[in-house]
Amino acid sequence: MRVHGRGTGTNPGNRFEEIHLEEDLSGLPPEELAALAADLERGRGRRGPPPVYLRDASRTIVSRNASPDIPFDRSVNPYRGCTHGCAYCYARPTHEFLGMSAGLDFETKILVKEDAPALLRRELARRSWTPQVVALSGVTDPYQPVERTLGITRGCIEVLAETRNPVAIVTKNHLVTRDIDHLAELARHDAVVVMVSVTTLDPDLVGKLEPRTSRPARRLDAIRTLAEAGIPVGVLVAPVIPGLTDHEMPRILEAAAAAGATRASKVMLRLPYGLGDLFEAWLEEHVPTRRERVLGRIRELRGGGRNDPRFGARMRGEGIWAEQLDRLFAVACRKAGLDGDGRRALSTEAFRRPRTDGQLDLFV
Repeated sequence: MRVHGRGTGTNPGNRFEEIHLEEDLSGLPPEELAALAADLERGRGRRGPPPVYLRDASRTIVSRNASPDIPFDRSVNPYRGCTHGCAYCYARPTHEFLGMSAGLDFETKILVKEDAPALLRRELARRSWTPQVVALSGVTDPYQPVERTLGITRGCIEVLAETRNPVAIVTKNHLVTRDIDHLAELARHDAVVVMVSVTTLDPDLVGKLEPRTSRPARRLDAIRTLAEAGIPVGVLVAPVIPGLTDHEMPRILEAAAAAGATRASKVMLRLPYGLGDLFEAWLEEHVPTRRERVLGRIRELRGGGRNDPRFGARMRGEGIWAEQLDRLFAVACRKAGLDGDGRRALSTEAFRRPRTDGQLDLFV
């Protein structure tokens, strides 16, 4: 069911729950069934529940991963859940670990790590910390709308700028330009890169697919603003949705390059766990005439299924369509003058360790 401003209108069951309750409507009289159907129809387009922000009392902030197909080992996620509400977000199933749903819960029940900047400072002050790239963020967007008020991501970037520890940022929100002061300081030491994620240039599709993100023109403006400030910036074409947005790749790369991007990368759509059902429901609701084409192309890329979790295959797919999209991306990058590798080696040479009292030790 469509919910205004939300990527999904349902709260499916949690895959970790052993008991599920289902209402049996088979015994209802026809007139009651008709009345219920009418109520559901009138509910289409209703405004969804407002987001609720819950304090996350995590005692550590730097996450580690050993995935061979991810270009970073350490990441900081100031938020769990995301009000951007992207219908395809691969992070949705992570909310199930919290006893919540990958559906509406993911975009309306947000855990906030208020202590993230202090925890990051403490981690970087440890003698055991080896200066290395920290990703902001590895799961949900660090610049979702509430960041404008809370400033947790900004606090983390301030710590990274003070210590000159390199950071790679991925976002769909123009709000990243707010932090140009700290990002410019990091850029002076070759310690930052920002990748602005662009899925489509169609603002109407964005309104349905990524309802609370910055619109395409604003994302291109973010690229332009960052580039003009001397901050290394690229475009991440992600996710590439076969049969829906894949044809836009050359135009996205061309527009990003014109705005000042110097590098590019792409990631194929991933539909882990219950996200496949949620995305199928989104297709049926918003682009029903393309539903079978999109799902058929996904299965061709994913060995007959909706998802392939294997390292290496999960980010690009396999088969003739994956190879064709790789070639299209490579040719479009060359034409636009973009570095198609998308990865940038950042420097740790200027790193300086903070003191635990918050004062920077200039002599370390």
